[in-house]
Amino acid sequence: MGITENIEIMKSLADASRLQVLNSLMDKPQYVEELAQRMNLAVSTVSFHLKKMEKAGLVYKTKEQYYIVYHIREDIFNKTLKELTCFENLDKFIQDERMEKYRQKVLKTFFKKDKLIKLPVQWKKKMLVLDEFVKKFKHGKKYTEIEVDNIIKQSYGDYCTVRRLMIDVKIMQRENQMYWLKDNQE
Repeated sequence: MGITENIEIMKSLADASRLQVLNSLMDKPQYVEELAQRMNLAVSTVSFHLKKMEKAGLVYKTKEQYYIVYHIREDIFNKTLKELTCFENLDKFIQDERMEKYRQKVLKTFFKKDKLIKLPVQWKKKMLVLDEFVKKFKHGKKYTEIEVDNIIKQSYGDYCTVRRLMIDVKIMQRENQMYWLKDNQE
């Protein structure tokens, strides 16, 4: 399990009502109404908490006739607190999370409704924008210049500049009027 999943588990456990539900489910699998009655809570409240815990992977549900029965995930509850909180690559996770927030901010600034407003001047931001164009192409497929231009035009009018940039930074290769994405191994 990764850090994100473990954080979801910890968040899910940080609620007294959810802990009560889990304790009840440790006795035996139960349906929502039975849990609500046992704990003297509204069915909607129990359902809300079960959905949160299901999203975190703490419980799962099965259908038995007319009822949805909830069970705890034994594999999760057999983990130690140390297993849930130790990560070899915590620094990498934090850096990746920061980079993703930065990427989202840049894309939100320069794209409106999947259209590029303008190319950023700053190199790092420009590369993030080019990465969005790369997603529009398939690795291993060769494109004519017209196909490349048409794909780029869907998001930005100055397709020549974007195409040229993709060649200059070696994201894309060109030979005999054919274009393709450069493989990472090349």
